[in-house]
Amino acid sequence: MSYKGLPERLFVAGTDTDVGKTVVSAMLMAGKRAAYWKPVQSGIQKTTDREWIRRMTGLPQACFVPETYVLSQPLSPHAAAAIDGVRIEMSAFTLPDPKMYPRLIVEGAGGVLVPLNNDHFMIDLIRHLNLPVLLVARSALGTINHTLMSLVLLRQKKIPVVGVVMNGAPNKINKEAIESYGQVPVIAETDQLSRFDSEAFQKAFIRYFTASNS
Repeated sequence: MSYKGLPERLFVAGTDTDVGKTVVSAMLMAGKRAAYWKPVQSGIQKTTDREWIRRMTGLPQACFVPETYVLSQPLSPHAAAAIDGVRIEMSAFTLPDPKMYPRLIVEGAGGVLVPLNNDHFMIDLIRHLNLPVLLVARSALGTINHTLMSLVLLRQKKIPVVGVVMNGAPNKINKEAIESYGQVPVIAETDQLSRFDSEAFQKAFIRYFTASNS
């Protein structure tokens, strides 16, 4: 069994908010037995994404790197930080030690042009961390525009893109358009899981992210 060209350490970015980054990250965590880090968490009314993935995957606490910024409001990071009276500084972000975390999934917040402060966007954080990107997109109508624009921006910053994951009901037309116009492989089409737990995430990883099941 081999992975579909997935690097050991990567950044899971999204074309928008609520496109499935956290669920995809959980699949990769469960399948690769990787560590997880979400540098910026906006909104903690219920739970953080780190805590949710830890509960759902059952992986030990040692696999989870604490957030650099935890913001109280479920808003764009720049706005949530302003409400909390803090400023997000690029210098505060340090990639976890590869000796301690050789396999690492880093999850972004929102889309690649979500502002972090007056000068920097999520894409600048990706560039700062110097990681390849796995881009998560919706499969439904509108995804072609959002995905192609995200790819253009990532390439302008010379950030390598491993591929695209389309989350939702399979859509052949949108998949072919993204691959053709975006010149990028859609490496997985992840449909809705029937349940969220360790076994389900491990099975989903094998189904969607291993070459033997392509």
